[in-house]
Amino acid sequence: MRRAEALDALDSVLPFDRRDFLAELLTDDDVATLRHLAKEGIGDNSLRALASDLGYLEAWCQASAGEPLPWPAPEALLLKFVAHHLWDRARRETDPAHGMPGDVTVALKEVGLLRVDGPHAPSTVRRRLSSWSTLTKWRGLKGNFNALGLQSAVKLAVRASARPRGRKSKKAVTADILTVLLKACAGDRLVDVRDRAILITAFASGGRRRSEISALRVGQIVEEEPVPTDPKAPHGEKLPCLSIRLGRTKTTQADSDAFVLLIGRPVRVLREWLERANISEGAVFRGIDRWGNLEKRATPQAVNLILKRCIAEAGLDPQAFSAHGLRSGYLTETARRGIPLPEAMQQSQHHSVQQASNYYNDAERTLGRAARVII
Repeated sequence: MRRAEALDALDSVLPFDRRDFLAELLTDDDVATLRHLAKEGIGDNSLRALASDLGYLEAWCQASAGEPLPWPAPEALLLKFVAHHLWDRARRETDPAHGMPGDVTVALKEVGLLRVDGPHAPSTVRRRLSSWSTLTKWRGLKGNFNALGLQSAVKLAVRASARPRGRKSKKAVTADILTVLLKACAGDRLVDVRDRAILITAFASGGRRRSEISALRVGQIVEEEPVPTDPKAPHGEKLPCLSIRLGRTKTTQADSDAFVLLIGRPVRVLREWLERANISEGAVFRGIDRWGNLEKRATPQAVNLILKRCIAEAGLDPQAFSAHGLRSGYLTETARRGIPLPEAMQQSQHHSVQQASNYYNDAERTLGRAARVII
């Protein structure tokens, strides 16, 4: 109960329905570390991921070693973590002891922390090792995460697991799909106005992450001078323009001057929402109860659920889309329209050309000639 009450201080980061669950998994020192990180100003999304990973690591250690997670963790325990999560399916068929032991699997599934029967995604294992390392450093301790043995084990295990990388959203929300979604929420209810604003703002601002849409505040929105409808005719018809100051995101710092633009229809849709909801400060996107009353800011999970609901109402498969599809869809759409990648990255705020080009190049390849040598 004491740990649960301590976690109340993190209620803006950790969902209330997860508080008691995490309190059972985490130690007093774990909770103290998380509260310290929150005071240090670590991003909400990063802190949420650290708390989730820490809960998983504590549960895994209890199930596999029968004791709480030791700090710092010995290299042998780190190697065991890799062996339990990255393994060879073919070898498992002839060696049942290969990979995660059955009793550990059962224990983690009973508490809802394990949902896969095969090896984990390498990206998940690397993220949890990174979280483990970060938490170790914040405790003032030195871990073994750079040990050559661990690095080699991860590389060999990734090669052996041969698990293809899955995308966060199976399908991209491109402009044609976005049009269908906007029609699905074309009503005049306040919830329809909000949903249209969320979808079009997230897409048009470069495919903003759901955490950024959830955290967006009125103070980040700046009125700009109208811009020409046709850049080649500067004195012609004008379109409304807003800039969104990003502040702290996954790739920018709180004091960053990075911004993205909204021009034309997205501006009108966003303004309609703010006017209808009478929002002049605080969170831009809010929850709405059954009577049409505004609640606190929409969570990242709510943004994802709003998209999936609109997908279902449009007659599409909600399982094939997630909020990340707006981000991949934006870059896919820019590629289809022949917009140069550097220009698209200014709006999407991708810092890695390789990561951005993964989406961009997929569209270019399907539209190009290289795969059409024989058709």
